[in-house]
Amino acid sequence: MPDPRAVAERRLTLQVAELFPKQGEWTEDGYFALPDTNRLMELTEGRLIMPPHPTRSHQYAVLELAVLLREFVRRRDLGEVYVAPLPVRLWSDKVREPDVLFMAREHADRMSEQYFGPPDLVMEVISPGTGRTDRSEKAAEYARAGIREYWIVDPDARTVEVLALAGHEYELRGAWSVGEIAASAVLRGFEVPVERLLHER
Repeated sequence: MPDPRAVAERRLTLQVAELFPKQGEWTEDGYFALPDTNRLMELTEGRLIMPPHPTRSHQYAVLELAVLLREFVRRRDLGEVYVAPLPVRLWSDKVREPDVLFMAREHADRMSEQYFGPPDLVMEVISPGTGRTDRSEKAAEYARAGIREYWIVDPDARTVEVLALAGHEYELRGAWSVGEIAASAVLRGFEVPVERLLHER
């Protein structure tokens, strides 16, 4: 015989779920009204997207990128550096949460407590299952939003690619692997040895 408490809890869960929009019907108003959570959530095409939990290699690369970039930016008073989760509103009803972002000092008006507008530079570290989204969907979206530079770090392939905005599309600024040094076009002088981002398993 089913546990009455479990049945009641399931019913309540379904009733709560019915209070929220269906996938495909979400708006940014609904997105920003969500209760606080420690899960990263994005909004695209009316759908809430919850990327998979990050791996150890992913978090290692994100932390190294953020520390190196923040130190470079702070030393030169260029702006601010942040890490996900932090919503970035690319345009109406399109919200992403890049792993690492840089906002130039002259664009400080794009930053609010709730979310940011398009940054000057974003970095994504590929996790299992996010490669297509990071390389295709997000690249197109970040370019459309006018983000000047996009780094793609692939811990499995042990590579770093830097895409620079040319008109309305990205061009490959460079692709580097172990033993080489990735370099920014937007932040001249910012360089990262690829192996610095790789956690030795």
